[in-house]
Amino acid sequence: MATTAAALLPGGVEFAFAPRAYAQGQEPLSSWNNSAAKKAIVDFVHSTTVSSSPRFVPPEQRIATFDQDGTLWVEQPMYSQVVYCFDRVPALVKAKPELANVEPFKTVMKGDRAAIAKLPTPQLMKVLAATLTGMSVDEFEDQVKHWLETARDPRWKKPYTQLTYEPMIELLQYFRNNGYRTYIVTGGGQDFVRVYSERVYDIPPEQVVGSVGGTTFGYDSKGRPFLTKDPKLLLNDDKAGKPEGIHLMIGRRPFAAFGNSVGDKQMLEYTKAGEGERLAMLVLHDDSQREYAYGPARGLPDSRIGTFTQALYDEAKSKGWIVISMKNDWNRIFAFNT
Repeated sequence: MATTAAALLPGGVEFAFAPRAYAQGQEPLSSWNNSAAKKAIVDFVHSTTVSSSPRFVPPEQRIATFDQDGTLWVEQPMYSQVVYCFDRVPALVKAKPELANVEPFKTVMKGDRAAIAKLPTPQLMKVLAATLTGMSVDEFEDQVKHWLETARDPRWKKPYTQLTYEPMIELLQYFRNNGYRTYIVTGGGQDFVRVYSERVYDIPPEQVVGSVGGTTFGYDSKGRPFLTKDPKLLLNDDKAGKPEGIHLMIGRRPFAAFGNSVGDKQMLEYTKAGEGERLAMLVLHDDSQREYAYGPARGLPDSRIGTFTQALYDEAKSKGWIVISMKNDWNRIFAFNT
């Protein structure tokens, strides 16, 4: 995920999708074609986990980091967390009717997606601040859970938690089966992703590193302690913020890192700068039929969301990073694909 606006503020219910264990004898990366990308993954895991290998990595050092938006699940045509923020505006206006005639809330209430997409960053920030802060962390968690159960993606008409990439879900499990701890390192809101990370990715909330804001400790009317979410940015976990967040929250340099955009460049550079065998991979969205196609690398359409520039593509090729082609390396994209 690479966007300033979406990264500026963070963010008992059963979700519609949960990670699956492999059946006995099932191919661990069955949604991957037998291409160079899959071979690179298998070779890396083998060389770092077989004790006789000169590239062996002790279990306690086996860390793999994954961007979320565009790497683990769909980010087009708008980041899911930003969709959540817009969907929260009606409830916000109901609680504060004076906002109905105030921009940008007035535009959002009209539901004009084209006009909403053109909102300048300062106005978008007002929506994010109003919908992601000012409530207790428990209230926020309940609001996100409810949204995840009720919201549907406009293209596939499915819950956002079903729009995870099946090859990447298999990859997460493959790494864990081989002694790696998997972390999400995202420009999105840490509090937002932690609500569903365990059920959707089998990644516990303490292994989610994201953009995070401050909280204030207090007591309710009955003397019970609680935390309120504040509009104060502590970490923008995008671009250079990703290795900074990894150091702050994990304390170990990853041996493998996965991303999909310019916002992940520094995380991959940081990973590859370590000693020993290291793996860096980028997902290229080049499948307009089964998902989306955008870059602008390799002549694909440009996009402000999940930008993958030709310069990033060239750097990947020159430095030995593996570029994953959705079109060529994945034989299916979603679990609901047959």
